Amino acid sequence: SVQAAIDTALTQTGAPTLHAFFIATSAKPSPTEEMDSESGRPIFHFPNGDPELVDWMGQKHQIDAAAAFEGCHVVLCSTMGGTNPNHPLNNLGRTVVNAETGETKGGMIVQWKRKAEMYLMEQEPKILYTIVHPGGLVNEPGGQRTLVVGVDDQMTGTESRTVPREDVAEVMLQAVRYPQHYGGRSFDLRAKALDEDESSSSSCGVDYATLLDSLQGANCDYTLGATM
Repeated sequence: SVQAAIDTALTQTGAPTLHAFFIATSAKPSPTEEMDSESGRPIFHFPNGDPELVDWMGQKHQIDAAAAFEGCHVVLCSTMGGTNPNHPLNNLGRTVVNAETGETKGGMIVQWKRKAEMYLMEQEPKILYTIVHPGGLVNEPGGQRTLVVGVDDQMTGTESRTVPREDVAEVMLQAVRYPQHYGGRSFDLRAKALDEDESSSSSCGVDYATLLDSLQGANCDYTLGATM
């Protein structure tokens, strides 16, 4: 279990407490051999665990384990799209069980992630939290694209919907370095295209202590969108 792993690590290191804990787990969709008859697109499933199990129950267990250490800073990597219950990602692995009533099962990965985020926030003040909603993750070098922060899936600042994984990881690490700026914050993270703003400085020169200043204290609004 997560708690057993944490206890073992603390025993081996002799650390008196857990200062920071990063959560970056996610259910992973894979295409089946079937095609949707209406859209002609492949049908996806989650062979290694549905979102309810991985993104809700799995993350809840991690949060509970970390919350046992008062003052721990939990940094959660989630996703953008939480304000839209009809987000396309929610359809992955989702099947109709009753055509007449419209009842479905499975899928809803974005909404299960959002449920875990809300649970994490409920653990305050026992722990400190930071929630990062990255846009589409891409395997590009970090530190080369200008980072743009926002809230509630707003697309201001750039038309880009993506962000390099390395930049997301760096922001999560910097959140622990600057808890006074990132503690109790929930925000979106994207990156401008390399050719979008040649006059802007690259993210490798960003001042992470002031990265969230443009939000003027705003956090993501969890009254928006549906919850599980």
